[in-house]
Amino acid sequence: MPKSKKQLTLFNESNMSLNRVHVKPNKKNKNQHMKNRNENLKRVIVDFKKLTPEILALLVERYPDGYDDDQIISFKNQHNEIIEAVEVTTEDTKYLVKVSSKLAVTMENYDEDDYEDFDDNDPEAVQDPSLEDDDND
Repeated sequence: MPKSKKQLTLFNESNMSLNRVHVKPNKKNKNQHMKNRNENLKRVIVDFKKLTPEILALLVERYPDGYDDDQIISFKNQHNEIIEAVEVTTEDTKYLVKVSSKLAVTMENYDEDDYEDFDDNDPEAVQDPSLEDDDND
């Protein structure tokens, strides 16, 4: 009978003794738990226009050197259009952020201090990179 979740006592018939065996957690069950947890997450598709400082910070944290083609998820939306996005996850939400050149430039130039005066959920805080002033003017 199990002593704990990680220890099991076995009876050895050959020498009539009890042996304690340590049992490793089943990775399959752990992965299944994570899979179930991910299935319960709210899923949100985010366009650049709706990108918030919080989501941008999550993107830069997850993809500090930018994202590669193998990290892009492709799917069809309800209009049967192919969407390409990168994924970031919070405790309760899975965000699929649409890939664009604006997103790549914004991630590359990200500075946390640029957003300190804005609410984390303010989509107007993240400016279109083509609207920002160039230092070369």
